[in-house]
Amino acid sequence: MELVRSLLSVPGNQMKMLHKASGYGADAVIADLEDSVPVDRKAEGRSMTAEFLADASANTPKYVRVNAIGTGLLDDDLDAIVGPGLAGIQHPKTDSPDTIIAVDEKLSRLERERGLEPGSVQVIASIESVAGVYNCFHILSAAARVGSCVVGIAENGDLHRDVGYTHTAGGEESLFIRSKVILDARHAGITNALDGVFSSIGNMEGYEIETKRARQLGYRGKKVIHPKQIEPANRIFMPTDEEIDFHERVLAALDAAEAEGSAATTVDGLMVDIAMAVNARRVLDWAREVSG
Repeated sequence: MELVRSLLSVPGNQMKMLHKASGYGADAVIADLEDSVPVDRKAEGRSMTAEFLADASANTPKYVRVNAIGTGLLDDDLDAIVGPGLAGIQHPKTDSPDTIIAVDEKLSRLERERGLEPGSVQVIASIESVAGVYNCFHILSAAARVGSCVVGIAENGDLHRDVGYTHTAGGEESLFIRSKVILDARHAGITNALDGVFSSIGNMEGYEIETKRARQLGYRGKKVIHPKQIEPANRIFMPTDEEIDFHERVLAALDAAEAEGSAATTVDGLMVDIAMAVNARRVLDWAREVSG
C-alpha cells in the first residue's frame, strides 16, 4: 500500500461530498459504507460509492470502508465496489486473523471473476476492540493484501467503550494501545500504519497535539473526517527540513569518515556510526516518497 499521510473519510451515500473529496488535497479518500450510512440507505450508498469509484477524473487513490463480515452486509458491499477504481477496503472491527482470511478469500474470488490482478485490492484492518489489539500482529500478518491498519482511538468509539478507559486530552489512556499496534504493524512488515480519527472537529489545537504524538510513536498517517484536518496531517507526517538536513549531513559525514578509515564521527555534537546511516537513509527515503 502506498504511503498515506491523510485518509479522508466521506459518507458513501453523499454523492456531492464524494465528488468533492478528491479536490481537498488528501493523499487518499475513503468512502464509508459502515457507521455513517443508515441501514435503510446501504443499497443507495453502494450505488453512489460504485459511481464514485468509476469516476477516473481524479488521481487520488480511493478506498471503501465496508460493513464488517459479521453483519451479513459485506458480500453485497464487495459485489458493488470491487473493480478497477478500488485501491482497497477498510474492514472495521477486525478482531481475529480468521476475519482477514475470510475477507481475503472473498476478494480473491472477485478479483478472478472480474479480471483484476490477484491481491490488487488492499485491506486496511481496523483495530478497534480489546480482541483486535490483543490479536493485532496475527491479524496484520494473516494475508499478503493487508497493507495498513487503523487504530480506533476515537473518543467514545468502539475501543473506548470496549476497554472502558476515560478519555483525556493527553491521551495517556491509549498510549499502550497505540504503541502495541504500531509495534505489531512493524513486526508484520507494515510501515504505514494509520492513527485513528480525532472526533472533535473544532479543536484543531488538540488535533495537532494528537497527530504529532502519533508521528512520534511511529505512525505514518491519520484517518481524517474533515477537510481542515488534511493539511496538518500532510505536514506533520513527513520529515521536516531540519530532519532532512541533519540526515543528509550524517550520510556525508559518514562517507568522509569511511574514506579516512573510520566507521564513526560526530554531527552536531552527536556521535554517529554506520548503524545510524540506515536510519538516515530511511528518513530520506520517506521524505522522497511523500514529496512525490
